[in-house]
Amino acid sequence: MRRAALLLALGAIAAPLPAAAPARAQASEEAIKAAFLPKFVRYIALPTGSQPEAEQPYYLCVIGRDPFGATLDRAAASEAIDGHPVAVRRFANADAPAIAGCHVAFVAGANDQQTADTLAALRSQATLTITDSRWSKSRGMIHFTVAAGRVRFHIDDAAAAACGIAVSSRLLALAIDVKQRTP
Repeated sequence: MRRAALLLALGAIAAPLPAAAPARAQASEEAIKAAFLPKFVRYIALPTGSQPEAEQPYYLCVIGRDPFGATLDRAAASEAIDGHPVAVRRFANADAPAIAGCHVAFVAGANDQQTADTLAALRSQATLTITDSRWSKSRGMIHFTVAAGRVRFHIDDAAAAACGIAVSSRLLALAIDVKQRTP
C-alpha cells in the first residue's frame, strides 16, 4: 500500500512539466515540489530521540526563500505519519533557535553562501535537508532538479547516515543518483 502511494506521488513528479508559458511551468514545478516535500517524511527514519513526541507533529521547515506558500501548507495538511500530522514552519534564516525542532528542512537561502551556512548549521542535528538547484548549488541530503522537463531529485544517503537518518530503499530507488553511505 505504501509503495503504491509513493509511486502515485512520484507519478506527479515524474510527469513532464507543462510546455506553456514559463510562469505557468514554474508554478507547476513548485506545486509538484510542494506536494512531494511532506511525503519525504514517510520514507525516512529519524534516530531514536529525534522523532516527535506523542501528539506532536513532524515539523517541515522552510528556511530562507519560500517558493511554495499556501500550496505547501495544503500538501502538509493532508499528511499524517504514524498518527503525527505534518506542520509547516517558516524561518527567514538559520539564526532562529526554533530550527532545532525541524525534522525536515527545505533550505533556500538568498544566495549560495547563505544556503551553505544553513546546511552547516543543520548538520549538528537529525534534520533531513532538502535543497533546490534553482536556488543554490549547495546540496542537502535531497536535492531537487529538473531533468528532461521533469522534477527529479538526487539523494546523499551518506550525509543522511552521518546524521543518523535512514532513507528508505524505496525512495533511494527513485532518485536520479544516490551518494551511497559507507558500509
